[in-house]
Amino acid sequence: MRLDGKVALITGAGRGIGRGCAEAFVDAGAKVVLNDRPGNPDLPGTLEEIKTLGGTAWAVEADVFGREGCEQLVETALQAAGQIDILVSNVAFSRRADFLDCDPDEFEQGVRGTFVSGFHIAQPVARHMAERGEGGKIIFISSVQAELPIARCAPYGASKAALNHMAETMSVELCQHRINVNVIEPGWTDTPGERATFSEETLEHEASQLPWGRLGTPLDIGRAALFLASDYADYITGAILPVDGGFRFKDWRPSQVTPVRSARSGADGNASTDGPSA
Repeated sequence: MRLDGKVALITGAGRGIGRGCAEAFVDAGAKVVLNDRPGNPDLPGTLEEIKTLGGTAWAVEADVFGREGCEQLVETALQAAGQIDILVSNVAFSRRADFLDCDPDEFEQGVRGTFVSGFHIAQPVARHMAERGEGGKIIFISSVQAELPIARCAPYGASKAALNHMAETMSVELCQHRINVNVIEPGWTDTPGERATFSEETLEHEASQLPWGRLGTPLDIGRAALFLASDYADYITGAILPVDGGFRFKDWRPSQVTPVRSARSGADGNASTDGPSA
């Protein structure tokens, strides 16, 4: 999969998933505009790494939680690179709290930072793509929490669910402009943010519960985004792609499944104890 001649704008690119997307795209020949919040200490290092890899990149600091910052970012990106063929919207605000104790202002901040910011960055990019008339790819980084409720994460999960629905609606409306809109739902991903939040013991435990047996990496997500940004995904729009190592099926073990026959009264006693069978 190649992205030669393409320009990708990636928000939240200083580290973690955004950085993984940048690395995957540059490796495939794309030029990248890297964005993160003003003063982010990781952004210069990511820019330097991309250039060391031989890629063409620009770094633009902008606060994409608000409309003005997003419009300035898009304008600056176009001045630098001349075009935007791909958008990876990778911004979120997450703060854990019990629902009964959740601060209303923090709830609204979570919605603005996780959902509304996606609208603010996607609209000017989509307008540019439509006016340019050469199509484009818009990819939202969502979360498995959009579909699977997790305690103490109401603002985040609800905002990601709203983001998913907006993306699906956009995909229908923007088909006429040949703009593909898709969503990636990461599960547990080994990022600096997760390591700053959870202990090594917790992360190892969560990895052990996944069918794949490890946490995802930023490059796992980046490679999925690369596919959706490539010509191979030209007929894919409105898709929600889990990249989660089987997170939806965590805690499943054959030994934990009760055989159907032995669970019934009058079973013949010959049921397998190794798990479900066809």
